[in-house]
Amino acid sequence: MSNPESQNVPKTDEEWREKLSEEEYRILRQSGTEARFSGEHVDRDDAGVYKCKGCGSVLFESDTKFDSSCGWPSFYAAEEANVTKHVDTSHGMRRTEVRCATCDGHLGHVFDDGPKPTGKRFCINSVALDFEADE
Repeated sequence: MSNPESQNVPKTDEEWREKLSEEEYRILRQSGTEARFSGEHVDRDDAGVYKCKGCGSVLFESDTKFDSSCGWPSFYAAEEANVTKHVDTSHGMRRTEVRCATCDGHLGHVFDDGPKPTGKRFCINSVALDFEADE
């Protein structure tokens, strides 16, 4: 369920810097994190889909979003074909990083403390996401 525009993913660092704002670049390309409760999607509850800011691939459906009170948008399931998971040992922790499978943009992390049915909590930076409301 990826976006056809994902074929136009920037190939060079210069192209990424032209496409993204400074904060988007810091998060998506340098694995940064936005401040807790600062993102535009933390409290969003509209119906629709969340897409990768870097390439437009659909990552999450709004009906999988839940309030985890962690300060970042949280989802209990992802479009599995559109995300990859990697071990992240930065900051003295062992976590599972979530990246976009199409453009390799850093999205956030996934934890095993989410609700049923999956028990997962995809903790995602708002800056890494675009929201497209249902019509």
